[in-house]
Amino acid sequence: MILHTRVVSTPVGDVVLFARGEALVGLEFGDATDRRAALARTLERHLGGFITADHPDPAGAATRLQRYFAGDRDALAAQPVQPHGTAFQLGVWKALRAIPQGSTRTYGEVAAAIGRPAAVRAVGAANGANPIALFVPCHRVIAANGTLWGYGGGLPRKRWLLAHEGARFADPEAQGALALAPGAGGPAAG
Repeated sequence: MILHTRVVSTPVGDVVLFARGEALVGLEFGDATDRRAALARTLERHLGGFITADHPDPAGAATRLQRYFAGDRDALAAQPVQPHGTAFQLGVWKALRAIPQGSTRTYGEVAAAIGRPAAVRAVGAANGANPIALFVPCHRVIAANGTLWGYGGGLPRKRWLLAHEGARFADPEAQGALALAPGAGGPAAG
C-alpha cells in the first residue's frame, strides 16, 4: 500500500500529511518526531505494511490547509478523513469534527456529546491520541474552567490556532505569545 505524503509549511510550523486515496489518514507537526514515529506505528498497525511517496497535494489536504490559514472557515471541515482507532476514539474524533471553527468545547461537553458523560478522562486520552490534528480539531477542546489544557503540538500552537479561529478562551499567556514561525505575523482574522 502507498501513503501519499507531503511536508507543508504553515504559520504554526511544518506539518506532515499522510493520505490514502482521497482521505487523510494522518497529520503530525514536523517538530514532533516522537509523535510522528508513534503515528507511523499506529498507521502500520491499522493499515498493514505501507510505503510513502511524495505527493504535491495528498487527498487535497495541502490545498485545504492553505485555505484554512488564509481564513477559509470551512476548509478543514471539507476534508475527507479516515482516522484509525478504537470505536470509542472514533466516536470522540467524530464529535471533535462537529465543533465549529471559532468555538471550543470542554472535555466534559465532548463526553456528554458522545453519550458518555462520565468518560471525561477517556475523552482526554482519545483527544491526545488523535492521528489527524487540525482536520480533527482537538485544539478546540479546553478545560472546564475555560483555560487551555494539553496539546500534542504544544500550548503556544494551540493558542495561535484558537486565536486564528476567533475562539474565546481564558489564557493570560495568549497575549503577545502567538507568533510561532518567523514572519507569521500573528493570527489572521478568521
